[in-house]
Amino acid sequence: MQLHFLSALAIFISGYAPLGLILLIKDLNETSFRFEHPLRALVIFVIFALSALFALSAARNIKQGVSVKISKVSNKSADMFTYTIPYMMSFYKFDLGDWKLLLCLAIFLSLMFVLSYRTQNVFVNPVLALAGYGLYDCQFKDGTQERQGLLLSKTHFQVGDYCAIKRLSSLMYFVTQVQVAENASERE
Repeated sequence: MQLHFLSALAIFISGYAPLGLILLIKDLNETSFRFEHPLRALVIFVIFALSALFALSAARNIKQGVSVKISKVSNKSADMFTYTIPYMMSFYKFDLGDWKLLLCLAIFLSLMFVLSYRTQNVFVNPVLALAGYGLYDCQFKDGTQERQGLLLSKTHFQVGDYCAIKRLSSLMYFVTQVQVAENASERE
């Protein structure tokens, strides 16, 4: 199962919404506080704002799911720091008027998207992290079958808890609900 291309693209772009904000700030004129390149600034703002709204809305609208019991869990939220590499470029001279620089950025982000899409990691996303979603590498029981995958969840859970999960891609799941195990014997 592969996430729909346009949905994956919107979610990927949303991960760079804070970078878009940084680039907009860098395009401000220091005396007039107006954008040096207003049309490009507007396009960047609209693209990143719509993609962030789409990602947050899509996450909020995922409902139901299959109940599984968590048998092993490790927090992978730190993997979201992989997004920091492209952010480093924002600390160098960046001019929205330089079409070569914009083309290079587009090529670089296109490559990053292809890698994220092919590895099914588009949900490793700082906007979702800022909204409170964590990423967890888990083993869980789906009926009698033991499975492993990455779970994206806004609710903390641990071994022994039951989670309702919705499959997003072959190894990525979204936690729609967590039922905490009532006692320590259930956590084993």
